[in-house]
Amino acid sequence: MATIADVRSELASLADQQRAEAVSRFLQMVPGGYGEGDRAIGVSVPQQRGVAARYWRDLSLAETEKLLTSSVHEERLTSLFILVRKFARADEAERGRVFDVILANTGHINNWDLVDSSAPYIVGPWLIDKDRTVLDRLAGSSLVWDRRIAIMATFAFIKAGDFRWTFRLSDRLLRDPHDLVHKAVGWMLREVGNRDRAAEEEFLARRYRAVPRVMLRYAIEKFEPQRRGEYLSGVV
Repeated sequence: MATIADVRSELASLADQQRAEAVSRFLQMVPGGYGEGDRAIGVSVPQQRGVAARYWRDLSLAETEKLLTSSVHEERLTSLFILVRKFARADEAERGRVFDVILANTGHINNWDLVDSSAPYIVGPWLIDKDRTVLDRLAGSSLVWDRRIAIMATFAFIKAGDFRWTFRLSDRLLRDPHDLVHKAVGWMLREVGNRDRAAEEEFLARRYRAVPRVMLRYAIEKFEPQRRGEYLSGVV
């Protein structure tokens, strides 16, 4: 069986200091940034996916969970890539255990790339046919990452043609203080519109004047220029 040490050793062999500095700036791992206190070693996402592809079968779920608590950003992201692979290929019981690992460790899924690489592929798919009220709890969390997990999980529902929870959580997060939540909500509303433009516009029609600007811009990004202008100027 593979160990955390094996994964860490391979990631370390791929580390690049120049890339690490760029990643640190991009993900705001700087004083005052939303990723402050995190540490990057400079392994690209394709390289991390390659490591995950080599180790997902042999690294136990317990070891993968330990990797998710690492102080190194790329180690946490790689652990999530491994969990996504395990989830996609597991039976129902194992899928439930992977979901439980995610829910128990949201404090370590603490940047937007970590959220977006896991919530739509584990949290949402697990809840497709189950009680979804855990999303209400996450949406009410003081952690910005929990709130982003909640709305990003609804991507799985959107793909299945179910928009109810996207609208429910969008309403709840309409006045969220963080722009990373605004962007995620706008993105999910845009995904609804990609499948049912009328449903998205019906939702926006009663709310667009109260929608944070960045959220609105994300939501209407695919609209025709004239229609975008109408929303942005408040004359819909």
